[in-house]
Amino acid sequence: MQSDYKEAIRELAKECRSVEDIQEKLRDLFKETLQQVFEAEMDEHLGYKKHDNTGDKIGNSRNGYSKKTIKSRYGATEVQIPRDRNGEFEPEIIKKHETAVNGLEEQIIAMYAKGMSTRDIEDHMRDIYGIDVSAGMVSKVTDKIMPLVTEWQARPLERIYPIVFLDAIHFKVRKENRIVSKAAYSVLGINMAGLKEVLGIWIGENESASFWLGVCNDLKNRGVEDILIVSKDGLTGFSEAIRTVFPKTEIQSCIIHQIRNSMKYVPYKDQKALMTDLKRVYQALTLEEAEYNFLEFKEKWGKKHAIVIRSWENNWLELTAFFAYPPEIRKIIYTTNIIEGYHRQLRKVTKTKTAYPTDDALRKIIYLATEEAAKKWTMPIREWRSCLSQLTIYFEDRLAI
Repeated sequence: MQSDYKEAIRELAKECRSVEDIQEKLRDLFKETLQQVFEAEMDEHLGYKKHDNTGDKIGNSRNGYSKKTIKSRYGATEVQIPRDRNGEFEPEIIKKHETAVNGLEEQIIAMYAKGMSTRDIEDHMRDIYGIDVSAGMVSKVTDKIMPLVTEWQARPLERIYPIVFLDAIHFKVRKENRIVSKAAYSVLGINMAGLKEVLGIWIGENESASFWLGVCNDLKNRGVEDILIVSKDGLTGFSEAIRTVFPKTEIQSCIIHQIRNSMKYVPYKDQKALMTDLKRVYQALTLEEAEYNFLEFKEKWGKKHAIVIRSWENNWLELTAFFAYPPEIRKIIYTTNIIEGYHRQLRKVTKTKTAYPTDDALRKIIYLATEEAAKKWTMPIREWRSCLSQLTIYFEDRLAI
């Protein structure tokens, strides 16, 4: 068999004088092979081979051919699709409404996943393979991953996640002939092995306690029984929701987000001095030291920047939860940097798109970008063994190793 294969290649090579000749021969070989597969599938469908008179007795038989142009890495190829009189035959290798073979579809999806625009994909396919790929075809091909997106969003999760991060990333999406801003709310967990895992992404225009209650119940329904610590941005309604579904979870608000929000209300001339004093609060070694330094901070800046003081006081419990843990754990949970790093990877892929036509179009690209990012998450986060040892002591009744 191997010798016959090599002999066939040698015969083909004799007729080739250029790369173009090789491509032409490969296209012809692809077409003939595909045609033979169609004929074999029709034989199996009818239960007898071509020209066999068995068909006269079973009530169905061949009924000529219909033309179809198939797009592949060998270019555009016209093939003959066999038909049967009952109109029941459909090729398995290329479905009735498909015009591209799997290899080409995989390339389109791969380019789409890297953030290439439809125009870039069209140009690439035309330059490399000499075929025209329309925006409609790109959409149709990428729509095939929607069942995978749905399956991924509903997949079973682990029983315990020691640390979970929450944040939002905003995109423009078309809605009823106008463009609106929608948030993709991401939940990224650190599992028992210390590996990052995106637990799900929920798209919405407004966050609320009821919205987050749905997210938390979704996680629970998919198998999550306990979350030890959550690090979050200032998400409206989340704290109430997670206390309802996971009442034992410790909540840490992102210090970096709190600082950014505070600086919005501080004139440039005061920012450097105020930040110097504020660092003494959140960089304190103990909670008691942080409380004492905050009182001094309040006394100095309270009259001039009352809104900043009020914001820190209102969120004090969640802003200072990290003081209960050693430095290894503090460094991980005091900020949502881990999930923001993931969002930066999403931005690299989505930056070429100004607006998405539908929520599903946004879900497709986020899913593909997430799958691509997750390929690199093969190692535990830094100092995880030490963190897990500490967590095992802090949560010994909930974290059985």
